Amino acid sequence: MNIGLTGGIATGKSSVSAYLASKGALLIDADVIAREVMLPGHPVLAAAVQRFGQAILNEDGTLDRKKLGSIVFQHPEERKALEAITHPAIRKEMRERAAAYELKHPDKLVVSDIPLLYESGLEEGFTEVMVVYVPRAVQLERLMNRDQMTQADAEARIAAQMDIERKKERADIVIDNSGSWAQTEKQLELFLTHKGLL
Repeated sequence: MNIGLTGGIATGKSSVSAYLASKGALLIDADVIAREVMLPGHPVLAAAVQRFGQAILNEDGTLDRKKLGSIVFQHPEERKALEAITHPAIRKEMRERAAAYELKHPDKLVVSDIPLLYESGLEEGFTEVMVVYVPRAVQLERLMNRDQMTQADAEARIAAQMDIERKKERADIVIDNSGSWAQTEKQLELFLTHKGLL
């Protein structure tokens, strides 16, 4: 069974994916793959440098994430340009890993952790999509606390993603992570039991 896992920034998606992995799920992390395609020598990094210039590189040839982030977060058209370079490569790698896992372990749950699953139109190809949900006010508070951000910066980051309420409406499975972790675990146990995976 192949599910897509998403949520919003600071909703607790990483904790949920770690929990599912601890119960035997095979995890494919879009963020990890996104970092892999931006390693020195990868054609995706070369294309990004061609588009944004040498200034996005550190002296050792690695990506300066802060520098690139400051360019793309302030200019939506630049973010779209970066996504056009990185997303096809990330999607291809994720699809290939998911297919290989399903072939090798047909009895296991394969979880593709994709922060921008809906924004990138990636819901096709999954049996179900699970959304980790917290109300926007909780999301804002957690993001400010977690990353020591001002309210304005945190709001800008949240606004760059699809509204969490819309994601919740579109989800096949909603995991409400606004209470205690024990309450979240209970929901996940129920899901795994219902699917015959526990």
